[in-house]
Amino acid sequence: MIITRTPFRISFFGGGTDYPAWYREHGGAVLATTINKYCYISCRQLPPFFEHKHRIVYSLIENVRSIADIRHPAVRAVLATMRVEDDLDGLEIHHDGDLPARAGLGSSSSFTVGLIHAIRALRGQYVSKDELAKEAIHVEQDVIRENVGSQDQVSAAFGGLNRIEFRRDDSIDVAPVIVERERLASLQDHLMLFFTGISRIASDVAKSKIDNLGNRRDELQHMRAMVDEAIGILQRPATPIEDFGRLLDEGWRYKRSLSDQVSTPHLDALYDAARSAGALGGKLLGAGGGGFFLLFAPPAAQANIRERLGDLVHVPFRFENSGSRVMLYQPNGL
Repeated sequence: MIITRTPFRISFFGGGTDYPAWYREHGGAVLATTINKYCYISCRQLPPFFEHKHRIVYSLIENVRSIADIRHPAVRAVLATMRVEDDLDGLEIHHDGDLPARAGLGSSSSFTVGLIHAIRALRGQYVSKDELAKEAIHVEQDVIRENVGSQDQVSAAFGGLNRIEFRRDDSIDVAPVIVERERLASLQDHLMLFFTGISRIASDVAKSKIDNLGNRRDELQHMRAMVDEAIGILQRPATPIEDFGRLLDEGWRYKRSLSDQVSTPHLDALYDAARSAGALGGKLLGAGGGGFFLLFAPPAAQANIRERLGDLVHVPFRFENSGSRVMLYQPNGL
């Protein structure tokens, strides 16, 4: 039995510049962190006593005879790409998550990273964080052909608060952002996470943004520049931490301009309500269209914001630094 734990992520700035269609021509960068909310994948070899060869348990239960029969696209793609049937008999795979899927926290990539990590461990293979991220990017972009960027897989694999740079030659540089402990605690204390109750297919929203990238060159260049501006705010203790929240608000307005599917009048009204209750800035996480709102608000205003957004689920969280980890390693059984 192998159990992996892979974190979800929050992306602050630079989202959109991590799409290959953009960074292969212009380069890209994001500022993102992982949080203490996780995707758990358990994986074991299935004894040959059943009519089915593979069993996959998530929101559905699949009992199948071959990889080609698996309906879950990521599971089917990972098992086929890793040629599981060459050296492993049947597999039983279970998924559990701390937060809803399709909500802007990179859960799909956390699932892919966690599954690849689990199968590697079941084979007795060590995999570096860099290899793990690149394998997940290959599966999602080249095999499944989803309209996804490259930041989610990197954050899930590496963990922590990072500046992630995407170069034109497809190489990726992950640089941890060094921030004084008190300053980092202050940033966390100013952040709030709310679930809008709306789940969406991120690939559909992302496609509308990708199709429009050529018309939004100035906006994307500015969004990339915000990455280093935000890091500067965090690393200069004399700069008010509130400037980070105001920059988030500016970034959200740029993000909304990338596609008319990023937001809706209902979501705009929620954001305006949070702002009127004391939030300085925020954004819809991920591609947009629903999912989670990240808000930046002084601690003194947060009770008022929770009351104003009373119909939404507030999710307290903290940053985490471990990335994808094998939590249980018993390859010969449990």
